[in-house]
Amino acid sequence: MNLAAIDIGTNSFHLIVVKVKEKGNFEIIDREKEVIRLGEGNIGDIKFITPAATQRAITTLLRFKTIADSHEAKIRAVATSAVRESLNKNEFIKKVYDQTNIEIEVISGHEEARLIYLGVLKAVPVFDQKALCIDIGGGSTEFAIGKEGKLKYSTSLKLGAVRLTRKFFPDYVVTNKRIDECRAWVEGILYKVIKEIEDIKFDTCIGSSGTIMASGLIIYSKSNKLDSQLKILNNFTFTGKDLSAVSMEILSAKKEEDRKKIGGLDPKRADIIPAGIIIFKTIIDMLKINKVTISGYALREGIIIDTLQKEKHSTLQPKLSDIRLESIKHLALSCNYDRRHCFHVSGLALQIYDQVIDRLNLKTECREYLEAATILHDIGYHIAHSQHHKHSQYIISNSEILGFNENEIRIIANIARYHRKSHPKERHKEFTVLNKQNKNIVLKLAGILRVADSMDRTHKAKIDSVRIEKQERKMLFIVHTKNSVSIDLEIWSFESRKKLFEDIFNVEATMIKED
Repeated sequence: MNLAAIDIGTNSFHLIVVKVKEKGNFEIIDREKEVIRLGEGNIGDIKFITPAATQRAITTLLRFKTIADSHEAKIRAVATSAVRESLNKNEFIKKVYDQTNIEIEVISGHEEARLIYLGVLKAVPVFDQKALCIDIGGGSTEFAIGKEGKLKYSTSLKLGAVRLTRKFFPDYVVTNKRIDECRAWVEGILYKVIKEIEDIKFDTCIGSSGTIMASGLIIYSKSNKLDSQLKILNNFTFTGKDLSAVSMEILSAKKEEDRKKIGGLDPKRADIIPAGIIIFKTIIDMLKINKVTISGYALREGIIIDTLQKEKHSTLQPKLSDIRLESIKHLALSCNYDRRHCFHVSGLALQIYDQVIDRLNLKTECREYLEAATILHDIGYHIAHSQHHKHSQYIISNSEILGFNENEIRIIANIARYHRKSHPKERHKEFTVLNKQNKNIVLKLAGILRVADSMDRTHKAKIDSVRIEKQERKMLFIVHTKNSVSIDLEIWSFESRKKLFEDIFNVEATMIKED
């Protein structure tokens, strides 16, 4: 089944169309965005939606409906700040329905915060953490604190990039006096909420949507070549220091045309970004937050999850506790992989990892990278048998794997690519772009994957466990089989693919069958 979610915001309208899988997984198969400025003509509170803004909204929603209908997707449309505040919202809703047949739900700020939290849980691995989620939109800013899917706090403030632009920067020109006035206003509105959040406390901070995503893209572009098609970052983390530098750059660009030249910034956001960055920076400063992680999912994805949670079919219930593994499994299933073989290799690889961990000197999350790469190492068969290891790398690198950031996905893709054939080399484009630390991770984990994969050369799961006896310059891989089956082919494969492991760990590796 396909679903479509429409986010009717103050600044922009967003559409996503998803194909629903089992266990509440979904794949975004279409998306669209249009800047509408629904609250135009209002200063402060949004009292009326103008006829011109209404017509822009209807034109865009008709296009969105055409896209959703082409996918035979059921539409759920949710309106936030601009519509819920406007005195003529009933007229707006009726006019939209009469002309588009789209029924709009107007949600409260608290409900908006809840749905944003649901979206975040599907994109960033913070299910077990007490997470503060911040979402800065055109008309409002939402705060939510949740843990294990349960919301502990939520609120919505009339602080938005469009709203404050109209109030303090109506001609889009930035001056020191206007900055000071805007910041003082924001601090005054935030004061009570900041105290409440400080009392509740939180473990990690997640940011989503317009202003925060724009800030992340600018920061990302400073140290990375920004793909012109890249509009969304997920699981990208930056510091308060990074944000201070971006804030200074934005607020130093006095005119809209100057801000359009800032690397990584969407020119369509150049007019409202000063107000947005003042809101964001003030929140971070007042809460003394040192690090922010971006969620690529927010309200519209939360709408999808909420819709699925209301379904009676248990197979459609989203699993939010382990989004990383669920996302990996989802990608693997979509590629018609050999599930038994890949999970068996994954089990063997993790057994090896756990026994050589004392010689790895790697971060704890590297075990998860290995697990992901082993599950996905053969998905390249989906394209072709020949060069399937390279196809696996391509698919992983170009897939939306939730819970992992771009750098982690690149590491996983490289590990999977080197499960066979050539060892990593500097002339390999996707390997050479990694920094020294990440190359080291790939080398060690690819070495483990190669020997684990060799232990299931026949894809018949003959070897069910491996025990390693370690000496200074030798490692003996003692394997156990359920029956007295021949593993001659596995031993031959091990001998032909062990060299990377031996080179990395500076040992001589031998595999024998346990009597």
